[in-house]
Amino acid sequence: MGLSSGTLASLLRLFLLLQAQICWLPCAASEPCGTGFGGAEVTLEAGGAELEPSQAPGKGLFVGCPGQELAPLSTDDDFTVLNDRTAQERKALKISSSKRILRRRKREWVVPPISIPENGKGPFPQRLNQLKSNKDRGTKIFYSITGPGADSPPEDVFAIEKETGWLLLKVPLDREKIAKYELFGHAVSENGASVEEPMNISIIVTDQNDHKPKFTQDVFRGSVLEGVLPGTSVMQVTATDEDDAINTYNGVVAYSIHSQEPKDPHELMFTIHRSTGTISVISSGLDREKAPEYTLTIQATDMDGDGSTTTAVAIVEILDANDNAPVFDPQKYEASVPENVVGHEVQRLTVTDADTFNSPAWRAVYRILEGDDGDHFNITTHSESNQGILTTKKGLDFEAKSQYTLYVEVTNDAVFVVKLPTSTATVVVHVQDVNEAPVFVPPSKVIEVQEGISIGEPVCTYTAQDPDQGSQKISYHILRDPAGWLAMDADSGQVTAVGVLDREDEQFVKNNIYEVTVLATDDGNRPATGTGTLLLTLTDVNDHGPVPEPRQITICNQSPVPQVLNITDKDLAPHTAPFQAQLTHDSDIYWMAEVNEKGDTVALSLKKFLKQDTYDVHLSLSDHGNKEQLTVIRATVCDCHGHVKNCPEPWKGGFLLPILGAILALLLLLLVLLLLVRKKRKVKEPLLLPEDDTRDNVFYYGEEGGGEEDQDYDITQLHRGLEARPEVVLRNDVAPTFIPTPMYRPRPANPDEIGNFIIENLKAANTDPTAPPYDSLLVFDYEGSGSDAASLSSLTSSASDQDQDYDYLNEWGSRFRKLADMYGGGQDD
Repeated sequence: MGLSSGTLASLLRLFLLLQAQICWLPCAASEPCGTGFGGAEVTLEAGGAELEPSQAPGKGLFVGCPGQELAPLSTDDDFTVLNDRTAQERKALKISSSKRILRRRKREWVVPPISIPENGKGPFPQRLNQLKSNKDRGTKIFYSITGPGADSPPEDVFAIEKETGWLLLKVPLDREKIAKYELFGHAVSENGASVEEPMNISIIVTDQNDHKPKFTQDVFRGSVLEGVLPGTSVMQVTATDEDDAINTYNGVVAYSIHSQEPKDPHELMFTIHRSTGTISVISSGLDREKAPEYTLTIQATDMDGDGSTTTAVAIVEILDANDNAPVFDPQKYEASVPENVVGHEVQRLTVTDADTFNSPAWRAVYRILEGDDGDHFNITTHSESNQGILTTKKGLDFEAKSQYTLYVEVTNDAVFVVKLPTSTATVVVHVQDVNEAPVFVPPSKVIEVQEGISIGEPVCTYTAQDPDQGSQKISYHILRDPAGWLAMDADSGQVTAVGVLDREDEQFVKNNIYEVTVLATDDGNRPATGTGTLLLTLTDVNDHGPVPEPRQITICNQSPVPQVLNITDKDLAPHTAPFQAQLTHDSDIYWMAEVNEKGDTVALSLKKFLKQDTYDVHLSLSDHGNKEQLTVIRATVCDCHGHVKNCPEPWKGGFLLPILGAILALLLLLLVLLLLVRKKRKVKEPLLLPEDDTRDNVFYYGEEGGGEEDQDYDITQLHRGLEARPEVVLRNDVAPTFIPTPMYRPRPANPDEIGNFIIENLKAANTDPTAPPYDSLLVFDYEGSGSDAASLSSLTSSASDQDQDYDYLNEWGSRFRKLADMYGGGQDD
């Protein structure tokens, strides 16, 4: 780096800032040794205006501590600092002639990573390094640190002297908890302004061998087949060490086998890999029957085998290999079995096997080698006892073969690991004779029978044979006859018809076949019964006529669209299509029926107009065999054109109108009668005053004629009610209102019905009670029955009192006593 020449050619003032990374061990002195330069600046003088490469201007005075190595560090690329503290140029330089001292400013303040061994013994606090800012000239600098271990958890591990910048360790460190701390150093002036950027301080905790290895399990378990070759892997054990295994050997674990039990057949049957902990077989001769299990003591040592040691147990289970063949015990069996029994247990065969119980090498597999030519037997293995269970797969026939000799072989589920001889057993089976059931020949008999045969006509003869050697009598009867059409002779087995066989009966006949089950029973000590099946294939006769479907149609009475009906016939060809159609019972007057070309459908349509109503159409269909069937089609005719979209119901409530009118008239008449009765009812004074109360009455005759009126006698008191009315009187000048009007048939749209229209309406008019002359009730104002007393006006019209008899007034009570005295019976005074 070239500098401009100046007046101070003989002087070179060079400022060097040196920082040292110091690896130290704790000092025993009570006061810690302080390292560093004697002053903040060092001034070196040069002898000329230029400096040559490798020229040494001088030495810096650096104070070190005993037992510590110094690491010179220069932050200027033009100079290097040697181990003897000499500053040396790296290339030629020119010295400035200016009297002003040129200063090389520090670009940043840096502290190299600091390594501290864990578990330090102090004293604490312990000085680690000093932070120094080059901006402390004329200004007082205050230092601080932040980060985990300082002001955040774990707190108070590190501290710094505020004014000197010494970084302090306050407690011992544990690498297994925290292996590295990252702190930040800060420098501020007196007024609190930051003078440096935060500086990263890395503190690395170096490891000490303070932990033993630890196995992940106290007991490890593994397994290996017996008889395997050396080198076969068994299992792997694992131990861990919390110490550093990367930069040191403190955490490097080495494995070894400390002991083996049992020591049979060799003391060293297994080996373990020093680094991975994999246990393998090293010797041959593993035999589960001799040593089913080995216990190994495994040792793990850190420092790669030179440090602390710990142990664990590894248990190796020797698995069974099929090196022992099963053996029959005993090897010969004899058994008896009744004939015709399927699934009968004949014999149980027993074997022994030295291999592990319930293992594939122990489980037996049985196989019949010879003697079962007809495949009559089956042998299986019992899941718990390992026995072979011999059973019958088919029913044995004593008459065909009375004895079987079987040869049975036994092996294992697992394949033999070595070539071994197999064991065989002999089983002699004796067949016992029993009374066998008769056997129908054939078991299912198919015959063809025409339906509709006569009752009592033979159908077939179905017999059975007795397989037993002795002659036995066989009797027959029907077990299942769903329709009850057949009967069977008990001695001969002849089947006859007792009902009409109908091929078209879908309830009992399926696919033209009628199935019957019959029985044959012998007369043995224990009677045996055999079954047979009789399948009757019923052939068809033309016994059913064709029928249309559907049997209800809806059609318009104007421009009608023909209604197509499908024709079905339960019979088979040739007793089916083509069909023919014919209308009967005068249905052809208004309707016509046409069969299509195939002859399987019929189109029904109107020939003439019909009013809306429901009609019966008599349609007769016949098949190819001229079997005829008459069917009544229910046809609904609607007032519409073409296709029927809707067919409204005709109004059927016309007869209600006269009834409603009659009820209304009756109600009006009743209302008028009530008004008249209310109008005529008046309140009148009593006819006579109480006894000894005599008063004169003035009579007003406001009208001439019509009888008397008085204020003392209420003529309504003499009314006896409706029961006193005279007999009903009819009148012939008023139409009665209580008889409904008869229904008259409307004029038909069809001219052919006009005759019936006239006749029916004439009968209705002749019997119409509402037609004149009327027979109606005469309505009168009823005034009651005749009075018991004569008119009072007769009192003055008589020539003499002697002409009247007033003695009856005495019978009327005390009220009429004075009147009786005045007018009644004595002589004149």
